[in-house]
Amino acid sequence: MAITIHEALRWASSFLQENGVEPTAGEWLLRHHGNMERAKLLASLRDPLPEPVWQAFKQDVAVMVSGVPVQHVLGYEQFYGRTFLVNGDVLIPRPETEELVALVLNKLKPGPQAILDVGTGSGAIALTLKLERPDCHVTATDISEKALDVARENAQRLGADITFAKGDLLAPVAGAVFDVIVSNPPYIPYRDRDSLAVHVREFEPEMALFAEEDGLMFYRRLAEEVPACIHPRSLVAVEIGAGQGEAVQALFAAAFPFADINIVYDINGKDRIVFVSGNLGRQGHNID
Repeated sequence: MAITIHEALRWASSFLQENGVEPTAGEWLLRHHGNMERAKLLASLRDPLPEPVWQAFKQDVAVMVSGVPVQHVLGYEQFYGRTFLVNGDVLIPRPETEELVALVLNKLKPGPQAILDVGTGSGAIALTLKLERPDCHVTATDISEKALDVARENAQRLGADITFAKGDLLAPVAGAVFDVIVSNPPYIPYRDRDSLAVHVREFEPEMALFAEEDGLMFYRRLAEEVPACIHPRSLVAVEIGAGQGEAVQALFAAAFPFADINIVYDINGKDRIVFVSGNLGRQGHNID
């Protein structure tokens, strides 16, 4: 007798939980293999699961137990309502970064804007900003050619026309001036590596996760390099790790002594984003 969808889900949930994996990942996998939206899945719980689907599902559940992220098994992740291809060459987009994008979109001025995404990875930030604001010109940089390959493929699939440039931080855009610079750089201190979940520590690229100087190295470099690529009324937004808000704020305050530098906290009360706005000029005169 064929196993039902409900039985398959119950087995996967139990097996994953026993092995320290988020049990709800089983539902994502089954929806993927059955090509079903969640409503259809829930309405079909008593239906038999086709044998080929059951076998493929079991195989992928076993892969997940070895630590492979469900997003790598599926080959994609949802971000801001869109599907982004992901693999071991890019950071898996997180919900916290969706909040960064939403806040940047809310702060964008009317009319065309020149936007730079530093360290684009899968392209989730840059492509979302372009798709939500087609009138803006978006440039995305990354030091990893493999990451840029993923971002370019996502751009093609999503129909987003942006400019990609390979290189370290702002080096590929030297001489250009942007209205908005946004970045989600590596910010995890190397000392915290062993405390990370296996699916993060072993399967996501180290160069996208870790930073020296207590996780602050890239913020220090951004604070040094950004002034050459902005005008006094530009906006700078960076995602940060919990507990880094005041340190990052201080770095940008030194670079922009007359700017408004604000820390944004997430729903759990953790510092998550730093915005630099207002007067980013070198003098404290009125820029309105």
